[in-house]
Amino acid sequence: QVQLVESGGGLVQPGGSLRLSCAASGSIFSINTMGWYRQAPGKQRELVATITSGSSTNYADSVKGRFTISRGNAKTTVYLHMDSLKPEDTAVYYCHISWLGSMNYWGQGTQVTVSS
Repeated sequence: QVQLVESGGGLVQPGGSLRLSCAASGSIFSINTMGWYRQAPGKQRELVATITSGSSTNYADSVKGRFTISRGNAKTTVYLHMDSLKPEDTAVYYCHISWLGSMNYWGQGTQVTVSS
């Protein structure tokens, strides 16, 4: 069983910063991709950023230059550093891990609200 536990969400003013953390535990294949997705009210869940076990990254166009995804030294933790936050970044952010094309797991989600 794989578990993903997120932390770091909250309320921040426009232009502010937040860092999300996600710790994965359980039987995890060493070659994997971890990432962050988000879902705003009334919208579909969308990709924010991903990082492979080889540290290759991918970002949604809407967050390029503002968000940075990284892994911890243990490779089972992933971070999302968010700068220059905008009201449209408001959403529930979900951590995700996948490997072998068919195994994938989600965290429970953490709320990020950008508002003055």
